[in-house]
Amino acid sequence: MIAAPPYVHPWPIGVGPRYQPPARVRAGRPVGRLRCGRSGTTFAVHLELFANRRVVIVPAGIGVAHDGCRYPLTTSDPTGVVRVARRGRHTLGDLFAVWGRQLSPRALLSFRGRVRVFVDGRERRADPRRIVLRRHDEIVVEIRGYVAPHPFYLFPRGE
Repeated sequence: MIAAPPYVHPWPIGVGPRYQPPARVRAGRPVGRLRCGRSGTTFAVHLELFANRRVVIVPAGIGVAHDGCRYPLTTSDPTGVVRVARRGRHTLGDLFAVWGRQLSPRALLSFRGRVRVFVDGRERRADPRRIVLRRHDEIVVEIRGYVAPHPFYLFPRGE
């Protein structure tokens, strides 16, 4: 007999635009060293954001420009799955730069306070912008409250 997995508290989604920020559609111009074009082959990472122990939605459309070109980091739905181009070395800071949103050791989006980042269930004490994205990482970013991070995300077959 297989034991049931432990119950995981379903954290509520925060209410209002601070917790449901839209993707910012760009004109396709360079964002720092990132260029808009064809991203080629990609891999997936999963990103979860929490502020005040509430879920912050990672929206669809991050990294997709007006003319349809794509940056090396994109989202196609609001599940937190981020497609990352295999070419290059991309960081969590790159994703937030393409999104046009703030991330620093003391800020997440419009929230201020100490930012904590967990990768595959383990806390990383580095500047969150410098965390390198690797295939199938489960990344949890928290500010102003602790939510036990997931150690993994069940990616669909073939991801």
